[in-house]
Amino acid sequence: MSDRIRNLSIIAHIDHGKSTLADRLMEYTGAVTEREMREQLLDTMDLERERGITIKAQSVRLSYEADDGQEYQINLIDTPGHVDFSYEVSRSLAACDGAVLLVDAAQGAQAQTLANAYLAIEAGLEIVPVINKIDLPSADPAAAAAEIAAILGGDPDDVLGVSAKTGQGIKELLDRIVKQIPQPSGDPEAPLRALVFDSYFDTFRGVVCSIRVVDGRIRKGEQVLFMATGDKHAANELAVSTPRIIPITELSAGEVGLLITGVKHIDQIRVGDTVTLVANPATEPLEGYDEPKPMVFSGLFPSDGDDFERLREALEKLQLNDASLVWEPETSRALGFGFRVGFLGLLHMEIVRERLEREYNLDLVSTAPSVAYRVTLTDRSVMEIRSPQDLPDLSSVVELEEPYVRAMIIAPSEYIGTIMELVQSRRGSMHHMQYLTPERVELIYELPLAEVVFDFFDHLKSRTRGYASLDYEPVGYRVSDLVKVDILLAGMPVDAFSTITHRAKAVMYGKGMVETLRELIPRQLFDVPIQAAIGSHIISRETVKARRKDVLAKCYGGDISRKRKLLEKQKEGKKRMKMVGAVEVPQEAFVAALRVDTSDR
Repeated sequence: MSDRIRNLSIIAHIDHGKSTLADRLMEYTGAVTEREMREQLLDTMDLERERGITIKAQSVRLSYEADDGQEYQINLIDTPGHVDFSYEVSRSLAACDGAVLLVDAAQGAQAQTLANAYLAIEAGLEIVPVINKIDLPSADPAAAAAEIAAILGGDPDDVLGVSAKTGQGIKELLDRIVKQIPQPSGDPEAPLRALVFDSYFDTFRGVVCSIRVVDGRIRKGEQVLFMATGDKHAANELAVSTPRIIPITELSAGEVGLLITGVKHIDQIRVGDTVTLVANPATEPLEGYDEPKPMVFSGLFPSDGDDFERLREALEKLQLNDASLVWEPETSRALGFGFRVGFLGLLHMEIVRERLEREYNLDLVSTAPSVAYRVTLTDRSVMEIRSPQDLPDLSSVVELEEPYVRAMIIAPSEYIGTIMELVQSRRGSMHHMQYLTPERVELIYELPLAEVVFDFFDHLKSRTRGYASLDYEPVGYRVSDLVKVDILLAGMPVDAFSTITHRAKAVMYGKGMVETLRELIPRQLFDVPIQAAIGSHIISRETVKARRKDVLAKCYGGDISRKRKLLEKQKEGKKRMKMVGAVEVPQEAFVAALRVDTSDR
């Protein structure tokens, strides 16, 4: 049976047509009827459909009758294309034996095309190169095929051309998948070993695991053991997605399906764990996955302090569905109790926050995102700083390091000058440059992650009229001239507004933040100084002027000393008020100030 199973992923740059191709494959193989068909069928989240992007990898089982009369089972995984979700792609590839590498015939190979191709090559997968959108008037399939052949090696004539929109070339692609992608290599008679490559929480069923059976077989009702946690449960249900959920009684080596054990406690299931049988356990677990490394950290705080536990439960459930999410409790004098959450990028952060607000009905305040810094102290110990509040006193710091990334930018050659200008303004240094074709160039830069994660991609797109594509990977830490900028209200630091930045940009950040807060903080009964400081050195100041009562309103004419007495009396009162009064900062001011884009300051 396993000789007629094919497990594959569709990988590509963002917007090159992965989900549309999955639609056509399901339609051609009869997995869905014409009445059930809709665009991007596997993008089940509202957010995915609204934004037109894939956020979660989704698997589906297709049945295809080849020209030789044999019925083949094709387990297809549709993956995201955005750089923030590359961890989702790498996990999906671990459950596959091959990959369809999709390239837009009009745009050619882009940064994520290369990155995902290298991921598949490292995983040892058989790659089927495919040119999509050959029906477009601007399509140049020959040029795109030559680029793919240059990346993978081989003959451009072997690259298949399809149109996921019209269905042209779909049968040829299915035949190529059946012939080129190898069958699973597992042993059906060996002890069960199944890889958990995804999971989600269902209110009625509990934790639902997506598994790829590598060796052996699993039957409904058998007792299973999760090797990483040591927990034992019954396999209450087995199912496959076609994309309708269809219950089955057995999954054997090479097959992909769903395992439901009735587990309600989220911490008992881990993505990357190995499932085996209690009666005949495997001796060695499968390799699993590398731990995801968060790139960006931000504080998430509930607007209503009573929602803290609800936020914790929501993060636990979301972590089951998104294995790259990392979080820990955090307190802020300004915002109360919340969590410091690690993300793979700004889009990932935006998606997670929106899912928490929509799916779990929470109202959240998020602090300005920051990256993880590394500090070497005078006793030579090294610590990682995920929040500006954690930075120790600078007198005990020997050196401060920030994470760097190697960024790959692919763009038309006419934009080389403007790209160089942008990257150099972000403290980047060129690694190398090469022409992929006479019209397109690949630039490799090394630059600080903090300069990339905020608005670098937006500026890159706007300066190149949307033609540039970006991919980046971490390359370690480098020593930098970094400082912590504190914002003080009436002499007291407000931790929510603190940040770690390069010394050259510290004054710009401080000036922008104090000007913003002066507009947002309501006037008190006394002057409120707003200051930006590096240590004890004040770098910028604004003042929210006090409310004043017109104490001279009833003084018509008369001696000036009478007026002066009233003014001095008011002045003394404000001085006493300043000694005992506290500055009230409304929640709206925190939200508005933290949403301001620091690069625009």
